[in-house]
Amino acid sequence: MAGKSRYGNPVPVSDLATEILDPVLRKRAGISVGLVQSWEEIVGPRIAAKSRPEKIQWPRRLHEDDPFEPATLIVACEGLAALHLQHETGEVIGRVNAFLGFTAIGRIRIVQKALIDTSLPPKPRPRTLTDGEKTKLAGTVEKIEDDGLRAALERLGATIIGTEKKKS
Repeated sequence: MAGKSRYGNPVPVSDLATEILDPVLRKRAGISVGLVQSWEEIVGPRIAAKSRPEKIQWPRRLHEDDPFEPATLIVACEGLAALHLQHETGEVIGRVNAFLGFTAIGRIRIVQKALIDTSLPPKPRPRTLTDGEKTKLAGTVEKIEDDGLRAALERLGATIIGTEKKKS
């Protein structure tokens, strides 16, 4: 960023926080902000609600020539989520590695502990869309050829519209 001025150009606060926190998290826990932020997408809402990635523990290499060995992802879990995570370990490892872009994780170690996160209120559930809103949304995305992309954009639109206050 040397030489570039941010004055006059708005920058999201989350980008600034990530710039500051990412190096600290990498040094202290070997983990990135992106992995923590994307945890729900990686493991799904059922497990994410009762777990969080804590640390990536890399095996020690005595010499530079030692072969690469995947790390251990340490995950803090509450109660039954530990059992669910244990049963889905292989799939979670695959998803984490896909997220990171290489085979970084070879195993998961589950640490049972209470996770109390009172900092964020629960997400409000979007309301059901009216028939008119559904029709308008379907018309907005109808020209998108890719079925998966069209469905994803329609879900996103339904969530955005459903969280707005209903116009009387």
